[in-house]
Amino acid sequence: MKHRVQPRPKQQPEYIFQVESLSHEGRGIAHYGSHPDHPADKHGKKVFIRYALPGETVRARITREVKKLEEADSLELLSEASEIRIQPPCPHFGICGGCNMQHIDPDAQIELKQNVLKSHLQHFAGIQPDEWLAPLRSQREDYRRKARIGVRYLPGKDKLVVGFRESQSNKLTSIDRCMILDREFGSVTRLKQLLQSLNGKADVGHIELAMGDQEIALVVRETAQLPEQDVNQLREFALQKGWQLYIQPAGQNQLTRIDQPQLPARLHYRLDDFDVEFGFDPLDFTQVNSTVNPQMIRLACDLLQLQPGERVLDLFCGLGNFSLPLARCVGASGSVVGVEGSEEMVQRGAENAKINGIAQLSFHLQDLTQDFSHHSWANQGFDALLIDPPRSGAEEVMQYIPKFGAKRIVYVSCNPATLARDAGLLVQQGYRLSRAGVMDMFTHTGHVESIALFEKEN
Repeated sequence: MKHRVQPRPKQQPEYIFQVESLSHEGRGIAHYGSHPDHPADKHGKKVFIRYALPGETVRARITREVKKLEEADSLELLSEASEIRIQPPCPHFGICGGCNMQHIDPDAQIELKQNVLKSHLQHFAGIQPDEWLAPLRSQREDYRRKARIGVRYLPGKDKLVVGFRESQSNKLTSIDRCMILDREFGSVTRLKQLLQSLNGKADVGHIELAMGDQEIALVVRETAQLPEQDVNQLREFALQKGWQLYIQPAGQNQLTRIDQPQLPARLHYRLDDFDVEFGFDPLDFTQVNSTVNPQMIRLACDLLQLQPGERVLDLFCGLGNFSLPLARCVGASGSVVGVEGSEEMVQRGAENAKINGIAQLSFHLQDLTQDFSHHSWANQGFDALLIDPPRSGAEEVMQYIPKFGAKRIVYVSCNPATLARDAGLLVQQGYRLSRAGVMDMFTHTGHVESIALFEKEN
């Protein structure tokens, strides 16, 4: 086993380690003291080793030292490989900064993520669910429908590097195909050649790819206005591919559609289980995994056990990814209130509700880290609550939970630490953690997505 890792200064020492376990982010954990070459003054000190797995003996190079721990890169496998080790499917593994767990069997990745969630709930809240849910698994390897690809101009070589950031570095590694990007994007070789041919290539900051169920969009971010000839070349490329093309000026979130300027800046995806379709801007936040997202929404609705006529509050609702399906569940006699801190997302949610003919759904603009108790929507009472916060969690919201009166709460999380913290607060408010589980939204990475059901104690 040899991994291509970033060159380190030659003075960085190398040692042989026996790997004991895995850290939460998938690095091997070892300690000084099990090999005769280890410095005596480091005996017992913990080392986190990239690409090393439990039960293996590896030669590793130290990359970082602090008082209580060290970090290292595994350079060579000196023993039998761990039973959970697999051949990384991507040729860029070990250089590209993404997909840091490709060398771990997918089943073991899921088990690790379940253990991370279990550990955080126990450590931060002292609780475990009454029932562990079966994990939601990604149904395809090329799961990503969105990606930002870096573009860096090398003036000395008059050359562009187009790719992803290297591990633990600001450098870019050039790519032609990313194995986790939806295969409909295809190879980016032709696109790289096109960017290299532009007169204003030094003024391309980065590109973004986004797709709906049918459409693909290419967004080119310019740091200075591209010449008209360059824009025409990009337009011709997009028209040949059948893609939408957008230019994004530096310092702006606004997009200018280039391929067909008369058409709106929209991609679309459907959720057949709920007969709803969503329109979104290529830069809008959407779930990137097209096979896990429908499973997640179905599970959330099933956990809430919604009945016709019930009232539901959807906090951090975005463009309505949960709100519209929730509204279908409660029917015309029920109601759903979606609350979001982005004005653009509130507008998008209202637009999607109107297009789908859902009148029992309203959207409201509110920074949920600030006091919102004076708003009428916050004081109407709800049967159920769905919370899908950012990584920082929903700590500020927790003090208002009793006022909502919800009997059931589903919490969707992208950070098990803040989920556990907020779970402890919900338990203090009289709720029981009845079910919880993980979702494989980002296969081959250490990101732990999870979902939890809290029920009001009688």
